[in-house]
Amino acid sequence: MTRAIVFAPARSGDRRSRMLPSEYPNGDAVELKQLRTFEVVAREGTVGAAAIALNRAPSSVSEQVRSLEESLGVMLFERGSRGMRLTAPGERLLGWARTLLDHADAARRDVTSSPIEVHLAALETLMAIHVPQMLRRLADRRPGVVTQTSSRTSRAELLSDVTSGRVDAGLLLDLGDRIGDLGFEPPQDDLTHLDLESVALSVVVAPSHALASAQVSSSAHLDGHPFIGNNPNCSFWLACNRIARPGAQRIEAGSLAIAKAWTAQGMGVALLPDFAIEHELAAGALVRLQVPAPDLSLRLIWRPDREVKPGVRDLLYAAVGRSGPPR
Repeated sequence: MTRAIVFAPARSGDRRSRMLPSEYPNGDAVELKQLRTFEVVAREGTVGAAAIALNRAPSSVSEQVRSLEESLGVMLFERGSRGMRLTAPGERLLGWARTLLDHADAARRDVTSSPIEVHLAALETLMAIHVPQMLRRLADRRPGVVTQTSSRTSRAELLSDVTSGRVDAGLLLDLGDRIGDLGFEPPQDDLTHLDLESVALSVVVAPSHALASAQVSSSAHLDGHPFIGNNPNCSFWLACNRIARPGAQRIEAGSLAIAKAWTAQGMGVALLPDFAIEHELAAGALVRLQVPAPDLSLRLIWRPDREVKPGVRDLLYAAVGRSGPPR
C-alpha cells in the first residue's frame, strides 16, 4: 500500500507531535523535529551520542526515530551492538532531510530577519594564513553575511564535519584530481571541491647541516638523513612520502612549529610550506635545498546540496575572488 507523507510542524500538547488523520487524510505527518533527530542519529551513529548532541534524553531520541519510521512505514536504521547504521531507505531520506532542514532554517531567518550565517572550518595551519583574505572578500561582497570560523587539528574531523553538514565548507591541503589523492582516506560521501591556489613546499635543513653545503639536486641525496615532520596524518608528512625513500627514518615532532625548530637545530631534513618558513629562510636560520618537491593545492570542499543555503555561494565566490560562480 502506498502511503502519502505530509511534512508538518509539531503540535503543542501532543506527546508524539502527530497530526490527526482527519486533518491529513492522505497520510501521516512527518515533522521537522523528527527529521532533525534522524539526521543527528545518522551523523553520530548512536542514540546516546545523538542525545548528547541534541541535549535530550536518549529515550526521547529513540521515540522520535521510531515515530518517524512508523510514519514512513520503513526501517531507517539497522540496530546493532556498535550503533545505528542507515538502511537503503534511510540513506535516501538523509538527503531529503538535510534539504528540508536547510530550507526550514532559511525560512526562519527570512521571517525573523535573522542574519545569514555560514560556517567555514579549516585545518589549524591554514586558518591563520589563508582564511582572513577570504573573510575580507566576503565582507566586501556581502556585508550582511555573518561567517563563523573554526579550526580543526584533524583532517578526519574536518571531513566529517563537512560531510555531516555541521559546517558549510572546509579548507584543507591536497593534490591531484580527487579528494584524498595526497594519501589520506577520502570521505565516503561525494563532496565538491575547488582548488584555490598552489602551496609551494621546500626541502630545508639547518645551515650547519652536512647537506647545506653539498651539491644536492635529487631526493636520492637525502638518503641516510632523517626526515622531520608533524605527524603521519599531516599534509606535509604525506607529501614527504613522495620524495622520501621507503624505509627512511622519520622523526615525529608533533607540530609544524616544533618540526621547523628541530630542523633549524640540525636534527634532520624537513619538507615544509614556504608560507611557514619565509622568515627563517630570510634570516638564514634554514637553507633551501634544490630538491624537487610537490606543490599542494589549497582546496575548498563542500557538500553539493549546501550550495542552496543562503550565504554559501557568496562564500564560494569570495574564496576565489570572483563576482560570479566558481568554475
